[in-house]
Amino acid sequence: MARTTPDEVKQIIDTDLADTVIDAYISGATEVVTNVLGTDTTLSDELKRNIEMWLAAHFLASTREQQLQKAGGGPGIGVTYQGKTAMGLNATLYGQQCIALDTTGKMMAAMSKQRVSLTAVTSFD
Repeated sequence: MARTTPDEVKQIIDTDLADTVIDAYISGATEVVTNVLGTDTTLSDELKRNIEMWLAAHFLASTREQQLQKAGGGPGIGVTYQGKTAMGLNATLYGQQCIALDTTGKMMAAMSKQRVSLTAVTSFD
């Protein structure tokens, strides 16, 4: 069950998308927060709700509501959007807020594409 609502998400990201569309993004954010932080007792339910809200906004900003970084006129007409897919949560200001709110660091680790490897040395000669 979602912890946040489309109205709450709209308070932090400017969008004209229908609530049903925003609900789809919230659904994804709910799954991630539940799978990554659901059993963590060091974070309050209110903090998990806030992380879910910012994560839904991050998903929106990464897809349908990309955030403009700069626009040029004249001969070099064009636009540049914030972030890159490979940046994970750091790609948007909303994702960066998720990182800041999650004091456990689990969201950053879970959303990172990097794999961790551990090698144990069994004995020294």
